[in-house]
Amino acid sequence: MRILLAEDERSLSRAVIALLEKNNYSADAVYDGEEALAYLAAENYDAVILDIMMPKMDGLTVLRKLREGGSHIPVLLLTARSEVEDKVLGLDTGANDYLTKPFATAELLARIRAMTRSQTTQTCSRLTFGNITLDQTTFELSSPGGSFRLANKEYQMIELLLRNPGQLIPTERFLEKIWGYDSDVELNVVWVYISYLRKKLSALHANIQIKATRNTGYSLEEGK
Repeated sequence: MRILLAEDERSLSRAVIALLEKNNYSADAVYDGEEALAYLAAENYDAVILDIMMPKMDGLTVLRKLREGGSHIPVLLLTARSEVEDKVLGLDTGANDYLTKPFATAELLARIRAMTRSQTTQTCSRLTFGNITLDQTTFELSSPGGSFRLANKEYQMIELLLRNPGQLIPTERFLEKIWGYDSDVELNVVWVYISYLRKKLSALHANIQIKATRNTGYSLEEGK
């Protein structure tokens, strides 16, 4: 899952980005509202965290422009303001949730999970296909035969596959969602991580497989 963080306080931004990546999200940081809109227009994100008080364009204006443009991306507002009126204005403008600074990291992660979960048909913290389950809280891939705790990129790749079982996902889509448009990573890195995941599925005696379609992409299919 890919998240954009728009926060002009650099030290806080670095801390939140590190937290997100530690918890197996892909995350990009921008530092003003205009840059946030540009990134959201150019790249494909699953959620955005917007600080309200930002230079060039405040977070509420960014949010308003997103909603006026038809975007339904989940938005979490960060604000140092604690007044009820500000919170109400943010929610009425189209925010999914808000968090007042300073905040606990566990609460930030819980609110991200809650607002992104509502965008999917699966409402629990686990994704299941065949005899394989991915726990989105512990990052464990498991079967009745055992489990593995996945590293960041492995987790994001299998999560994308499990959210779209049976659907062909182009190789470029993995790069876009996990590494980003501006990454220098080459296409073959996707194959490398697919290989890692195949080995883990095999060790778990999975009754599903990652199928490759030559020069196109990958899909998660039932049966071996």
